[in-house]
Amino acid sequence: MYKKTSGFSKPTELSESELRVAAIGLLSRREYSRHELYQKLIARTSSETYLLQLLDQLIQSGYQSDQRFTESFLRSRINRGLGQMRIERELKEKGIDRDLIEQVFQDEIDWFELAYDCGLRKFRSLDLNDYKERQKAFRYLAYRGFSMDQIHFAIEHYLELQKA
Repeated sequence: MYKKTSGFSKPTELSESELRVAAIGLLSRREYSRHELYQKLIARTSSETYLLQLLDQLIQSGYQSDQRFTESFLRSRINRGLGQMRIERELKEKGIDRDLIEQVFQDEIDWFELAYDCGLRKFRSLDLNDYKERQKAFRYLAYRGFSMDQIHFAIEHYLELQKA
């Protein structure tokens, strides 16, 4: 029989070897930043010192890499049609260092074209000659993390395409 409990219970504490297995298990499913991994595992141990040592060992062994995580995260967010500003904010929330973020964004990514492609699906149902509809498209792209210049480019490019 199951025992009913009220609220949330504290996760059971893991031994050092169980904590290592749990960390590797998490990393086997997907990439995690060091900060994310720390957040997931700190509730499962009473020794923060051991957890920090374990995270260092995982980095040295190549199991965890913020560089690899950041590159993978960037690719997945670009594929979802998100802009640079939103991706940067999400990476900062995941504990990624500003220098690493800047390094990964040095790749040649055409954010203007991405804003256009992202909006193209949305704009097809909108009449961008109408002010309210244009504002809707503007808000949509701004929410997705594109800059004002990129949004103006996307909207103007779509309007030119409509006229042709």
